[in-house]
Amino acid sequence: MFKKMSATSSKTDQKAALDIASWLFNVVTSVGIILVNKALMATYGFSFATTLTGLHFGTTTLLTTFLTWLGYIQPSQLPWSDLLKFVLFANFSIVGMNVSLMWNSVGFYQIAKLSMIPVSCFLEVMLDNVRYSRDTKLSILLVLAGVAVCTVTDVSVNLNGFLAAAIAVWSTALQQYYVHYLQRKYSLGSFNLLAHTAPVQAASLLLVGPFLDYWLTNQRVDAYNFSFVSLFFLILSCSIAVGTNLSQFICIGRFTAVSFQVLGHMKTILVLVLGFTFFGKEGLNLQVVLGMLIAILGMIWYGNASSKPGGKERRSLSIPITKSQKLSETNESDENV
Repeated sequence: MFKKMSATSSKTDQKAALDIASWLFNVVTSVGIILVNKALMATYGFSFATTLTGLHFGTTTLLTTFLTWLGYIQPSQLPWSDLLKFVLFANFSIVGMNVSLMWNSVGFYQIAKLSMIPVSCFLEVMLDNVRYSRDTKLSILLVLAGVAVCTVTDVSVNLNGFLAAAIAVWSTALQQYYVHYLQRKYSLGSFNLLAHTAPVQAASLLLVGPFLDYWLTNQRVDAYNFSFVSLFFLILSCSIAVGTNLSQFICIGRFTAVSFQVLGHMKTILVLVLGFTFFGKEGLNLQVVLGMLIAILGMIWYGNASSKPGGKERRSLSIPITKSQKLSETNESDENV
């Protein structure tokens, strides 16, 4: 009996350590790429966001191909129908976000990003029959309120901008839901899923990116004059992006899209703090500090509330469960935090 309790405790501690490591990996790579891209675009004028994302996935494809050749990534199957759906959602998310940022005020862009949480909740409730406790719902609202206080300033929108934001929000929520869905349905690891999706995303974004970037910026990517420093930042951005793409799949696979969105706003807070630290304290005031504190309290509350029994439960599953998955699924309400 004692050995069984000790083994259970050890397994719980190991899972907690892996969960923390996954989040730290995602936070470090995500914040790092934001700061590098900010320097690349704002300081060195490489404003070709969609093409840059295509280069990110191209670099990821090179790595996954190399690891597959070495045998570190085992062969797996993902039907073309599911692959194309995922790539469609993911590419509309990337393009939608870029267009939304160009056509909307920064305030409305931030509101659109915040709305991904309730949309992700809606998808989980409708597609996976997930139920949230009252404390879990209130903690999500507190996170939304805190991030809104410290990031939402001017809010102006037009019809085209609203449509772009709506496409971005729904496609992003669907893409993140689909990461969790595909990993569970086909028993795919994060590297396996990335090996399937990255080449198609790279090819499609590198094909469309230069034309879309020219439409948005009126500048041609092939006319950009690289310097040694800007080329260094481009290579650094592509290198960090491999970790960002992988860590997103790891986190959503271990948790859910909603948890990834809620706790992911910690990255927003860190980006603000690092931005004020390295790029000047303009815009830092009591309202921003208060919003950060509210958001952090909401994240802590969410982590505690969602991990309690009944905090977040999947009542029934929308995908077939194989015999090999039954044992892990009986403990899923404890694993999804």
